Amino acid sequence: MRIIAFITDAPNARTILAHLGEPTAPPRVAPAGGPTLSDTRSTKTGGFDLHPQPPLEYEFDQRITW
Repeated sequence: MRIIAFITDAPNARTILAHLGEPTAPPRVAPAGGPTLSDTRSTKTGGFDLHPQPPLEYEFDQRITW
């Protein structure tokens, strides 16, 4: 794929995009930032559980045997 032209005239760009069935307006920008403190605060431990893990459904032995 190679670039063969740049379209810098906004009305012409909108016309071409509309003809191709593409959106003519830019997407909405979401506000920056992560989860709020109220979203990350753990009520059980009183601490912060940013990535709580579900309990395992089976016994898992992590010991290393040589």
